Amino acid sequence: MSFDSLGLSAELLRAVSDQGYDEPTPVQKQAIPVILEGRDILAGAQTGTGKTAGFTLPLLQRLTESSAAPGGAGRKPVRALVLTPTRELAAQVGESVETYGKYLSLNSTVIFGGVNINPQMNRLRRGVDIVVATPGRLLDHVGQGSLDLSSVEILVLDEADRMLDMGFIHDIRKVLKLLPNRRQNLLFSATFSAEIKTLADKLLDSPTLIEVAHRNTASELVAQVVHPVDRVRKRELLSSLINNEGWQQILIFTRTKHGANRLAQQLVQDGISAAAIHGNKSQAARTRALAEFKQNKVRALVATDIAARGLDIDQLPHVVNFELPNVPEDYVHRIGRTGRAGNEGEAISLVCVDESSFLRDIERLIRKEIPKVVVEGFEPDPSIKPEPVFKPRGGAGHRNQGPGGRAGGNRNQGPGGRDGRGGPNRNSSGARGAGRPGQRSSRGR
Repeated sequence: MSFDSLGLSAELLRAVSDQGYDEPTPVQKQAIPVILEGRDILAGAQTGTGKTAGFTLPLLQRLTESSAAPGGAGRKPVRALVLTPTRELAAQVGESVETYGKYLSLNSTVIFGGVNINPQMNRLRRGVDIVVATPGRLLDHVGQGSLDLSSVEILVLDEADRMLDMGFIHDIRKVLKLLPNRRQNLLFSATFSAEIKTLADKLLDSPTLIEVAHRNTASELVAQVVHPVDRVRKRELLSSLINNEGWQQILIFTRTKHGANRLAQQLVQDGISAAAIHGNKSQAARTRALAEFKQNKVRALVATDIAARGLDIDQLPHVVNFELPNVPEDYVHRIGRTGRAGNEGEAISLVCVDESSFLRDIERLIRKEIPKVVVEGFEPDPSIKPEPVFKPRGGAGHRNQGPGGRAGGNRNQGPGGRDGRGGPNRNSSGARGAGRPGQRSSRGR
């Protein structure tokens, strides 16, 4: 099947062709025709399946085919709203909207926290058709009168499960009250938890169910391996693997922000270019580190679970769990950064005796035993006793900090928060301190 058979306009097909895509991914094949019919959907899809283009393309076409209702005070009305859990995902979805809408006469903007609100207000006041936003900053704009959502025709909730994990349900309810009753709703989630089903029941009208990835299924294209090692020798083993195996692009996960900073510094001392990315970094620093990693200027990107979802890194070959997450689902999200869009990848976990229970929980979740390979020269000392593992508030590596990302495809398969209300005075990223969802520490503001 080609994109030509999905009912997309010539302008959109031209934009898709410009990106070099020929064949739609499974989620695109299923979602695009249904969305074009104006029906609600409940879609289960992991990142890396092409879901972003799966809703962006038909959304653009539906807005082009229908005329806008008059906006208040002579302003162009906002006709489509895409809600995302994090700034990174908002930025990448916004990029997708621009990429595929470049031959159309629609305007879009992205709004999230951690940056100056005034340029966003000016853009909104000039009028836009499509808003991509994180919930907190969206509500800020509504409160300041720079945004009117009463004419929204299409609502997209992207990574809805992540939004619920991060404590956004109250903000989502506030947003829903600001929208017209008659609208099309598109809900995308990597998992179908009980909470997601409850939200879907209240939000969606006779939705079409689309499911292209089984819940908590690790990609079959990802080769997983565990290297048992003593806790004090993890960094030494990691540097050895990077250098001896010739790895050039590695995404490395730690549980804490402090641990990410420390490991990045240690890798640099070992002669390996590295940078850390987490919720205490300013938005500019996070954007710069990710850009340098994509451009191969930085060899190793060390991250907390802020990067566990949606980072758009083409053909990322290696993901390393320097520390296992204490939430087993986060393991699936982490290794999902590699093995995307038909490309093979490798997920390596450095596991010490302290993490045995975490490993058992992960293997129980994915329903398979991960091969254990002891690296010569790094054999674990059997006399070392396990010690309690510090569990950060907010989940593994502050799991309520998650990033986002554009679901992509490869060139043969198809295209691919609470967001700070203030500026840089809240831990440089709009955060107000650590905590569980609802405490606004690292809720992606």
